[in-house]
Amino acid sequence: MSTTTLLGALLPVVPLVAGLVGLLLPPAPRGAATAPDVARRAAIGLGVAGATGALVLAVTLLVTLDGPAESSTTWIQFGGVTVTLGVRLDGVAALVAVAVAAVALAVQVYSTGYLKRGPHDDVDVDHRYPPYAAQISLFTAAMLLVVVSGDLIMLLVGWEVMGICSYLLIAHDRRLPEAPAAAQKAFLLTRVGDVGFLLGIALLGVSAGSFRIADVLAHDHGAGTLTAAGLLLLAGVAGKSAQFPLHTWLPDAMAGPTPISALIHAATMVAAGVYALTRLWPLFAATPTVLAVLGVMASVTLLLGALAATAQDDIKRVLAWSTVSQLGYMTGALAVGSPPAALFHLLTHAAFKALLFLAAGAVIHSVGTTLMSRMGGLRRTMPVTFWCTVIGLGALAGVPPLSGFWSKEGVLAAAEGAARHGDGPAPSWVGWLVWVAGLVGVVVTAWYATRLLLRTFFGTTRTPLAHPHDPPAALRWPVLALAVPAALLGVAGFSGWFAAHLQPLATPEALDGLVHFTPAVLLPLALLLIGGGLAWAEWRRDRTADPAVALGRMRPVFARALRLDDVQHALVVRPTTALGRLARSADEHIVDGAVTGTGRGARAIGGGLGTLHRAALPRAAAAVLAGALLIGLATALIGALT
Repeated sequence: MSTTTLLGALLPVVPLVAGLVGLLLPPAPRGAATAPDVARRAAIGLGVAGATGALVLAVTLLVTLDGPAESSTTWIQFGGVTVTLGVRLDGVAALVAVAVAAVALAVQVYSTGYLKRGPHDDVDVDHRYPPYAAQISLFTAAMLLVVVSGDLIMLLVGWEVMGICSYLLIAHDRRLPEAPAAAQKAFLLTRVGDVGFLLGIALLGVSAGSFRIADVLAHDHGAGTLTAAGLLLLAGVAGKSAQFPLHTWLPDAMAGPTPISALIHAATMVAAGVYALTRLWPLFAATPTVLAVLGVMASVTLLLGALAATAQDDIKRVLAWSTVSQLGYMTGALAVGSPPAALFHLLTHAAFKALLFLAAGAVIHSVGTTLMSRMGGLRRTMPVTFWCTVIGLGALAGVPPLSGFWSKEGVLAAAEGAARHGDGPAPSWVGWLVWVAGLVGVVVTAWYATRLLLRTFFGTTRTPLAHPHDPPAALRWPVLALAVPAALLGVAGFSGWFAAHLQPLATPEALDGLVHFTPAVLLPLALLLIGGGLAWAEWRRDRTADPAVALGRMRPVFARALRLDDVQHALVVRPTTALGRLARSADEHIVDGAVTGTGRGARAIGGGLGTLHRAALPRAAAAVLAGALLIGLATALIGALT
């Protein structure tokens, strides 16, 4: 095993060890308000050390990697199919690993201050800090396993462990009634997609005779096999990466602590689906039908998330729906045949979305509410948080020269090329669909980003009892650190080295950059100004009112995300619940009733016979005599008849 592959193998191992050791720490005594100081300090040390070690390994791997590297050993062979243990490394894996580890470290440090007994009860969840920190480490290890795995079965293991950890972390604060329900919803919806993902992996592995990714990509699969496997894999991507129609779990996951929202939304779970598609990109590039389905799914997701974000009052739900929309940009880039553009936006999104969630957490920690209707006027009292939020929202909306502008422009340029010139493996109509949806998304994103900034930081203070202030060091430094890549990472798009590293399984050599100045950039900029200007004009008209009033009758519809959650509830949840009740009733009244009735009948017959046996002697003698006479009479009659 070379030094490069050793670094790749150690990447998930370091946070995994930190997480497993952290799970052994003693929990807080029953009824305790906080965890024991020794256990808390040990949990902090393990969590931060594990994330730091992973980041150091990821950066070292990125610096030393000079081409694709792979190492594997046979683990299991059954039925002619091979499962291996090993890593598969390239520039994409190294860059994504750096992003995952950096966000995980920021979340671990931020959590030390956020999950601490403070003035607001809604953030007082310190009593379960040791398992919380350990679960973050396990979550990080699972995502890194997905990143470096060279075998589809090992990728699936990391994929599933992330689902389990997401359930535990979303439900961390069990005093909130909505947290367990949100965790169950996330777990069940992602499991629906994971069934398809598992079947798709099984189909590819059986077809190739091996689950090793290199063997799967090299095998000559039939067109029908590729199409079926691709559609099944898309189901898993729809679940993990919150794509229509399995997207509804992601906004509800905001019931978890804010640092967990940053972790899930930025660089781990929701990015896993996009990354898995790029890992198997040659297979998808050979199936235009699957890419067409992906393009439709991406366009609907992009617009749905953006429209839903316009009418939310909860600041975290605005950011959650924006994540859904931005994931639509990533999968849209894949649909038009541009994995580098999708990965570029994945990396910039990891930076600015983690920044926005942690900045929002600082506001929530200070003000004590997640509702923008109770915020306002925080610009003067929280200047550091304000400027970091400006950077994050600017990157989200695509304001130049911030990172989101360059990566989003790359997606739109790829879609335009596919639409106008047929540049890509999918039909040209997919390019038109993604391009138009992306341009509309620019307007809507600028609108709700401007609204969030104005409602939170401008105007008059709507929480007179609060005393807002910038967060303490443990919360402030991770936010400041994430503001740097959120602002500057887009410049890397001009680098040929960076562009080469974002080519799946390509040798990192000099290539043209990912972004270029063309007249086409003027259209997104004009749309950006229109969207932001409309929100600002509505706010200027009445600074005490919510700009969302301009949505009119559509506001409650957008607030409920076009009521798709209600549709799912009516078409899936209620029938499934009714079927469960029917099965339970049948089991209790028919199956159990038959067993119980048989027992009761036998008991009644036994009781009757027992009563007869307990009769007095004269009555018993008379009964025996009567029986004998009846038997004799019956015998005589039968003899006479024969």
